[in-house]
Amino acid sequence: MRVVFEKPEAMTDSPMHYCPGCTHGVIHRLVAEAIDSLGIREQTIGVASVGCSVFAYDYFNVDMQQAAHGRAPAVATGIKRVLPDKMVFTYQGDGDLASIGMGEIVHAAARGENITVIFVNNAIYGMTSGQMAPTTLVGQKTATSPRGRSAAETGYPIRMCELLATLDGPSYLARVSSHDTKHIIQAGRAIKKAFEMQQQNKGFAMVEVLSTCSVNWGMTPAKSMEWLAENMIPYYPLGVYKDITAEEGK
Repeated sequence: MRVVFEKPEAMTDSPMHYCPGCTHGVIHRLVAEAIDSLGIREQTIGVASVGCSVFAYDYFNVDMQQAAHGRAPAVATGIKRVLPDKMVFTYQGDGDLASIGMGEIVHAAARGENITVIFVNNAIYGMTSGQMAPTTLVGQKTATSPRGRSAAETGYPIRMCELLATLDGPSYLARVSSHDTKHIIQAGRAIKKAFEMQQQNKGFAMVEVLSTCSVNWGMTPAKSMEWLAENMIPYYPLGVYKDITAEEGK
């Protein structure tokens, strides 16, 4: 019998704890596929921060380090500077990266640290029962904005790719989505590219992946995919926000 599809070597056999309709599992697989395709599994060190993906060390078949909430870029910086020959990536949610970890991600990007960041944006705090996040859309209802987010009271959602693109340090910034097959394939290519940038010593690379949170959004998995496409993508446009290799080729 010919095997045509199998689990990436960079993933373990551990059953995942994610809720039905959550695309963390899909994104994990894309990261693992990128690691396998580049042949870097034995060189790779992942840094898991706090959030729904806190148990990422159970799912990736690479060396993993746990970081305090929001501090994954700082931990990854330390690991990469001590072990520059290793491939180092962080895996972070929006509540982690864009709130308590805002200082760490901005300064890691500004310094051009040669790390890869996988940023999962589901517009809500998933692990802690659905509070409003820095990425929650205006009007979106959460546990702490039951009448919908008010821009007058709490400001506007933060667009991280656009914010970091104003800095000189990043080498690659892209926003992709995980809501259907076409976009998942595109997301996989962007994630691989972000690892390639590190492999080539180009500096800081981040891929923002728009994701779902069916349970805390109060939707079925199918409806959450539709909601992402109809509501998140218009506010968080997909695309490449910075690519120094494209600029170098001009």
